[in-house]
Amino acid sequence: MSTQQLQSLQTLIVRQRIRMMVNQYEVHAAGPDGSEAGMIAFAQQKRMAFKEQVTLYTDDTKQQPVLGFKARKVMDLGSAYDVTDPSGAAIGVFRKDFKRSLLRSTWIVEQPGLPAATGQERSQLVAILRRFMESMSWLPYHFDFVFEGEQPAFSVVKKWGLRDKYVVTIHDPRLDRRMVIAMAVGLDALQAR
Repeated sequence: MSTQQLQSLQTLIVRQRIRMMVNQYEVHAAGPDGSEAGMIAFAQQKRMAFKEQVTLYTDDTKQQPVLGFKARKVMDLGSAYDVTDPSGAAIGVFRKDFKRSLLRSTWIVEQPGLPAATGQERSQLVAILRRFMESMSWLPYHFDFVFEGEQPAFSVVKKWGLRDKYVVTIHDPRLDRRMVIAMAVGLDALQAR
C-alpha cells in the first residue's frame, strides 16, 4: 500500500492473534461495511523483553518492515516510545502519562507539526473496575485522543470477543497513519505496564 493510500484511510481494524510466546497483531483497512479489507501491517512483540520493541511489517512473512516503536529506557513507568520508519527516521513519539494513569490510563501522542494529542480511557467506571477487581480485567477499554481544545484526533474502540479486536477511527486527516497504527498496537501491547 502506498503512503498516499495509507493516508487516505479513516478506519482501521487491529486484531490480536493468539500465540504462546509472542504478541502478534494484524492491522487491516476497514471496508465501507466495517469488514476487514486487506492487511496493511503485521506486528510482533516478544513477551517479557527488557526493553520493549515492536516492529510492524507489510505482512506476516516479516520480510518488509513498515515502521516500529521502541522504548527509550529499559524499566521506566513513564517511558517514551520512539516511532520510526524502516530507515530509522523519526515519525513521532508516544508515552504513558504515569501520574494521570493511576485511575484512568492516559497516553500522549506527539507528531512533528501537530499539537500533542492526549488519549484517555473513555469510561472512568470501567477504568476503576479493571484496576481494582482482577476478575474484571477482561472488560474492554476505549480511548479517545484529542488535541488541545478537545478537537478530536482519533479513537480506539475495543470490541467484545475472544481475541482483542480494535476499531480505530481517524478524525483528523493530518495525522500520520503510521503513528496512529503504532499507538493502537501499543495500547494493547503495553497497556498493562
